[in-house]
Amino acid sequence: MSSPENATMTLAVAQGKDRDHREPNAIAGWLSRNWHPVVFVIAVLALWWIATGLKWVQPFIIPSPADTWNAFADNFAYLMQHTWVTTYETVIGFIIAVVVGLFVAVVMVYSKGLEQTLYPVILFAQVIPKIAIAPLFVVWLGFGAEPKILVAVLMAFFPVVISGLAGLRTVDPEILQLASTMGAGKFKTFLKVRLPASLPELLSGLKVAATLAVTGAVVGEFVGANEGLGYVILQANGNLDTAMLFAALIIMSLMGVILFGIIQIAEKFLIPWHASKRDVASATVRL
Repeated sequence: MSSPENATMTLAVAQGKDRDHREPNAIAGWLSRNWHPVVFVIAVLALWWIATGLKWVQPFIIPSPADTWNAFADNFAYLMQHTWVTTYETVIGFIIAVVVGLFVAVVMVYSKGLEQTLYPVILFAQVIPKIAIAPLFVVWLGFGAEPKILVAVLMAFFPVVISGLAGLRTVDPEILQLASTMGAGKFKTFLKVRLPASLPELLSGLKVAATLAVTGAVVGEFVGANEGLGYVILQANGNLDTAMLFAALIIMSLMGVILFGIIQIAEKFLIPWHASKRDVASATVRL
């Protein structure tokens, strides 16, 4: 008869084998789901390298990957300083857009009259090109961070309002009626029923808004700034320094991707019950 120590050792070995069996499967599952973008990025980089290496395009039009990397490495501190400025403007603008946009969506859901009043105004403000009104913000607010943040807010505001409005309206009226008959007031019904039900739509809008906030901050910097990635891009363009321009563009793109990824991760924790998350989980289990 085996001793408790032997039984414990046998169980540990079995768990180790099971873990070793699962980890390759998890890696293979991740690769099977994500190999398309990985292959695409590698193909784009290879084509970029070949086109510049064989001189199909001149360096002042499209720099080589090596020149772009050297521009990034040689000016790392300079680029990080301006990246921080744009990141600050983007994050503050995004947060303000989320708070104000969600508040406006809630107000419009609970008041039909306010919706009929505010919705046309919001739609009109959205169709105005932000690059056209950004100079006004510089005149009104100066050359500091405020006009850039305001442009970022305007860019990110509309997706938040529309997705929040659509999400808050997805609740089945019978569920709302049930909550009311059980004694839940409007505020409690909002916290326990409407808000959780709106999260899938709202988070989708937030992912769009995050990328637009980056664009808004850079657009504001194009109009009037002495710092930020928009300023770096304008300076590089004026000096025909395409390597620096590409480095700034890549950083700006990565900033948007990181913000998108943060919301994507938050989505897994906030709405694990959603059908799309269950499908991903079930696919992972099968793999």
